[in-house]
Amino acid sequence: MKFLIENWYLVLTALVSGGLLAWTSLKDKSAGVSTAEAVRLINREKGVLIDVSDAAEYAAGHANGARSVPLELLTGTETPIKQLPTNKALPVVLMCKTGARAQRAAGILRKQGYANVVVVAGGLKAWREASLPVEKSAA
Repeated sequence: MKFLIENWYLVLTALVSGGLLAWTSLKDKSAGVSTAEAVRLINREKGVLIDVSDAAEYAAGHANGARSVPLELLTGTETPIKQLPTNKALPVVLMCKTGARAQRAAGILRKQGYANVVVVAGGLKAWREASLPVEKSAA
C-alpha cells in the first residue's frame, strides 16, 4: 500500500493508459470490420453476407453473393427470414450503402440471438474502393 501511495503517478499513468487502450478497442469494434476481414469471415468461417439496403439500392449494385434482407423486413416481423442463416453461431456480415443501416440491423440480429454479427465499415462504398466484386440485379 505504501508503494501505491508513494508512486501514485505511476499507478495513474497505468490506469489512464489501460483505459485508453480499452476504449480504442471497443470503439473500433463498434465501427465495423474492414473489407479484408469481411472477406476472411465469408471465405474461411462460412460467413453469410447480408445487404440490408432497400430493394432499389440492392438492384442498383451490391456485393457479389450478398443476400438481400431489407432493414424494414428485420424490424417488422418475428417470423424467421429464409435469407438469414438458421445456424445462429455462423458469422453474419452486414452491409448497406454506407454502413449506418447495417449498424441498426446488427443490433436487431443480436437481440434475435445471432452471436457473431459484424458490420462492414464504410459499407458498399468501402467495398467498391477495395475493388471487390459488385453486381447488379433486376429491380
